Amino acid sequence: MNLGIPSEREQQQRRKLRDEPLEKDDNSRINMTSKQRLIQLTYLITVVEVACMFMQFGIVPYLATSLGMDAVEFGYLQTVFGVLQLLGGPIFGRFADQFGAKTALAISYVAGSLFFLLLSVSTSVPLLFLSRVPSVFMHGLPGAQMVITDLTTADERVDALGKLGLCFGVGMIVGASLGGTLTSKFGVYFPCYVALTGCLACALTVLVFFPAQTKPQLKGDAAHQSVSQSTSVFSLKETVRLMKLPGVMDVFLIKVLSGFPSGVFLIMFSIVSIDFFGLEAAASGYVMAYCGILQMVVQGLVIGRLTSRYSEWTLLMLCVLVFCGVGVGMALMTNIFHYCLIVPPMIFSFGTIAVISDIILTKSVPASDTGAMLGISSSVQPLTRTIGPTIGGFLYRRFGVSSFGYLQLLVNIPLFFYILRKRIPHNEGKVQ
Repeated sequence: MNLGIPSEREQQQRRKLRDEPLEKDDNSRINMTSKQRLIQLTYLITVVEVACMFMQFGIVPYLATSLGMDAVEFGYLQTVFGVLQLLGGPIFGRFADQFGAKTALAISYVAGSLFFLLLSVSTSVPLLFLSRVPSVFMHGLPGAQMVITDLTTADERVDALGKLGLCFGVGMIVGASLGGTLTSKFGVYFPCYVALTGCLACALTVLVFFPAQTKPQLKGDAAHQSVSQSTSVFSLKETVRLMKLPGVMDVFLIKVLSGFPSGVFLIMFSIVSIDFFGLEAAASGYVMAYCGILQMVVQGLVIGRLTSRYSEWTLLMLCVLVFCGVGVGMALMTNIFHYCLIVPPMIFSFGTIAVISDIILTKSVPASDTGAMLGISSSVQPLTRTIGPTIGGFLYRRFGVSSFGYLQLLVNIPLFFYILRKRIPHNEGKVQ
């Protein structure tokens, strides 16, 4: 297998494979009539799944506190969650490519159900750590991205993935608000039962309504096999091959590094909201709902318009600069009002980089490998959750909240000049 830069012939094969339309095979593949209905159904289950996840984001810190865990131990809990997701992301993507998004999504939602079941009986610290184990298979949002990518052309993908981000915002609002309200009225474990029911409903929906395969029926399967030869879900060589495609590593590094400082702060926000801002469970949920509204606006209304006017490269550069401004704001903030002023530009940069980078990366590979690439891309957040809690806990206890702002500047200012020196082509939105 050639792990170096692909030849011109291989690049032509990839371009041909990416541009092939869906065939109207009513027996084994999705026809054009049902495509939009399936996309809408994907949006619906994404809202439900994200709402379930944000319910647990809101209750776990209070559950951990009630069990006697301090900020460092809570950081370890978050690290375990991040490691499991980091390991599972690339495998999930390869699995979806080979066995279909239906099977992969069903496994993800079943794992989510087990996750919330274990969380609902976590009456001790060991049980709370045990509840993290099923998260290795929980990749509902990347799975939804795979379905959307399979069902859309390159030109449709920006709008479709932006709407998926809108669904994420809706789920974030519903989950954060509902989680805080249910916790206040019925106790810390009740939201777990609600989330368990939601995940089971998502799994049932996928099993009943989704086709076995969502990828387009491509012409020239022999050519396709010459591009990707490994059939192993655990193939490290295939991952390396994808990362070595032109421009992929640069975009991946931008995605990882630019949002890492803010990601570290968001990981620690549940603790910061209690210790520094003095928020209760319901108030913390309202802040998350506020972030969800901004997420909806950015990904549902803003990104599509920006991509129609500006190149993807220009938008990536803009986001890095905005992150620098966010760093200044985080270094100076002293209360929750200041944080609410900082959130809009932070959400803008997060959302824009997430969508733009995924679009560039999926355009860089054949249709047969989009799942694997999205699986690799989805490992960015787990990577942050893996090393972020340790870094965040240390910074917060040693230097205070302002240290997160200085970290933001320390990372994004050099990254800006790195991007300028690399001189990534301005037509990266049309990576071939």
